[in-house]
Amino acid sequence: MKQRPKVCFDRILPKDLQKPIPGIILDLPKADFPGVEMRTRMAFVNKKKWVNGSVLRVKFVGGSSGDQDTVKKYAREWSKYGNISFDFGNSPDSEIRIAFENDGSWSYIGTDCLSIPRNTHTMNFGWLDQGVVLHEFGHALGMIHEHQNPLGGIKWNKEAVYDDLGGSPNFWDKATIDNNMFKTYDKNQINGTQLDKKSIMLYAIPREWTLDGFSSQENQQLSPTDKEFIGDPSNYPLTDKPKGPVELPLSSKTTKADIAKAGEEDLYTFTVAKQGKYLMKTTGNTDVLMNLYGPDSQTKLIDQDNDNGYRMNAKIVTELLPGKYFIQIRHFNSQNGTGKYGISVYKKRSLFG
Repeated sequence: MKQRPKVCFDRILPKDLQKPIPGIILDLPKADFPGVEMRTRMAFVNKKKWVNGSVLRVKFVGGSSGDQDTVKKYAREWSKYGNISFDFGNSPDSEIRIAFENDGSWSYIGTDCLSIPRNTHTMNFGWLDQGVVLHEFGHALGMIHEHQNPLGGIKWNKEAVYDDLGGSPNFWDKATIDNNMFKTYDKNQINGTQLDKKSIMLYAIPREWTLDGFSSQENQQLSPTDKEFIGDPSNYPLTDKPKGPVELPLSSKTTKADIAKAGEEDLYTFTVAKQGKYLMKTTGNTDVLMNLYGPDSQTKLIDQDNDNGYRMNAKIVTELLPGKYFIQIRHFNSQNGTGKYGISVYKKRSLFG
């Protein structure tokens, strides 16, 4: 009997189920390679990454103690190379919730987990080994499959893929196969690097699935490029841990700050005592990106802005409930950008104030 591959699939939010999939930012080589077909290894959905330095809470929904220990052991491998970690305390407010059901192996991507009801799991292990744990936690950190990058250039033998994935152990219908194998991300919003066949985010692709002879083997551990990329300045750099959080006064007075090193992320906090409309903005000549989280959460994204302020400054105006809030500031050019800026937060006096 033919041995069919076990294949992980991404859980995509309904609003993202279209082609092309927007919002992808990858690393791009600084030179062009005329006449060379480029494929990519590891890819992040930029808007779905967590704040650098986040501690993501994890809750198990079932599974034996042995299964849970296996997940804990291998998931923590990512934290050796990137500034992101996991708290396996089974908090009811956990960002990542893991089941062990006979439903394949899959995960929602990055901060999409926050859009899933708290009584529903965000990750599932239909089978369990080192490779699948590392792979699914890669998704949970915001990574996509390599083959869904349009620069990949894989020439699929679609009928063979339909036949294999439609049978055991996956039992995917045609729509699921199309979404997880053949749909690609927006070409205008990606950058790419050369293929790393050892990447944990590239699963086994049999030669029979392609028309151009491309194939890859199942990987069980992080490759050297995986380890380097998770700690890249644009992802979760270990050497540039976020500052703070620095307490901001609720005042129009500007707090001076500085992104001194490429990839640096600054973290601020402020407390709202009374519900109302609040304005958060930066000043200066540095092109920054602002993320707002809360209330009382460093992972629940409320809003994000780049250029709504004066010139290249960020500005967010939104209604806030009482609670503690967090602002993350980074340079728009996370690879090379540095510069001074100012930041302020205050309650607006009126709708037009």
